Amino acid sequence: MCWEQLNITKTVRRFSIDPNLIATGSEFHPGPVPKINRHGDDIEEEYADGSVSLTADNFEKFARQYPILVVNFYAPWCYWSNRLKPSWERTAKIMRERYDPEMDGRILLGKVDCTEEGGLCRRHHIQGYPSIRIFRRGSDVKENHGHHDHESYYGERDTESLVVAMEILVAPVPREFHKQALDDKSGQTIDTSKRPAPLTSGCRIEGFVRVKKVPGNLVISAHSGAHSFDPSQINVSHVISQFSFGKQLSPQMLSEVKRLSPFVGGSHDRLTGRSYITNHADDVNANATIEHYLQIVKTETASRKSSREFKLLEEYEYTAHSSLVHSLHIPAAKFHFEPSPMQVFVTEVPKSFSHFITNVCAIIGGVFTVAGILDSILHNTIRLMRKVELGKQF
Repeated sequence: MCWEQLNITKTVRRFSIDPNLIATGSEFHPGPVPKINRHGDDIEEEYADGSVSLTADNFEKFARQYPILVVNFYAPWCYWSNRLKPSWERTAKIMRERYDPEMDGRILLGKVDCTEEGGLCRRHHIQGYPSIRIFRRGSDVKENHGHHDHESYYGERDTESLVVAMEILVAPVPREFHKQALDDKSGQTIDTSKRPAPLTSGCRIEGFVRVKKVPGNLVISAHSGAHSFDPSQINVSHVISQFSFGKQLSPQMLSEVKRLSPFVGGSHDRLTGRSYITNHADDVNANATIEHYLQIVKTETASRKSSREFKLLEEYEYTAHSSLVHSLHIPAAKFHFEPSPMQVFVTEVPKSFSHFITNVCAIIGGVFTVAGILDSILHNTIRLMRKVELGKQF
């Protein structure tokens, strides 16, 4: 029987982080992202390009020129990108007719071919296609490590839905295109299908997952039912701050475990502080999946509170072996765990008073015996030395 859980968000939290592993904002949560039912227009008809092709040379120019710049990062080989293309171009054409870039200039729809502009897409951390990003002029927050402050669009992808979403974006922007764009935090209500995107490509994951006491896997990977991912752009390098099994013990309980089993306790978290880094600049490390194989042994420590009362402390220790595997699929960080059928049980056994007296007598008898042996050796040595001296006198 196979038991599987996908997209665990109730007990796991995510935070965007900078290159120094410092959180750049509050918790990043999926929020009310709707299930995309319409990926594009059902009726195929002739259409002309309405969006502007953006490159690394002109991207910053357009981002500064227009208060609202909506960009479709796509890949020609991606199925979902091709589904989006007709409705995207129709939407761009409609928005050009309603908001002439020359006369109005409040919004512009663009597109970036990530197979041609790989550097530009990497700079904006594009890993899945298509990715629709909303850039606001004047929101290039310098303290955010030079990255644009942007939002990601996750709504429906047909022409009608896209046009409605674009109208909502334009509504709070003054007609004079040269005016500074309004801050997206000014209280204006934006469609719930758009949510802030992380400013960096890294994230910190913390929380817990309930698993059965049988061999299993914990996999951290990108997944979407409406996007295609480029495996070469996904880097699963990670630093492990803590990875343990079972309930977290308090400092008092840990000290009690170490007191009763000093050679067993203290090694329950073998992966703490370890780093697993892959360099994507090296083709050898492209499409790299990092796998950890964990063998778990349960240790039960029975701490005696009184002559009749015990306190049972559970601790799970494991050994870890890690390897880097090249895969044709989306890279992932995998933790394979297997509980051992063996178990360690540590308990306190009280000793009787008679046993204590016997040990004391044994110690005293041993001391007297050793003292007698030393005295005999010393006495015989002195007698031998005297005989030698007497022999020399005669």
